Amino acid sequence: IDPYAWLASTLSAIVNGHKQSQIDQLLPWNYAETV
Repeated sequence: IDPYAWLASTLSAIVNGHKQSQIDQLLPWNYAETV
C-alpha cells in the first residue's frame, strides 16, 4: 500500500461525505482490497 495514495483517498472520501457508520472501509487493510 502506498501510504500517500491511501491517505489522499481516505481524506477525499471523508470530504466527499463518506458515512461515519462505514468508516472501517477506509482502514488501510480494507483499502488494499478495493484498489
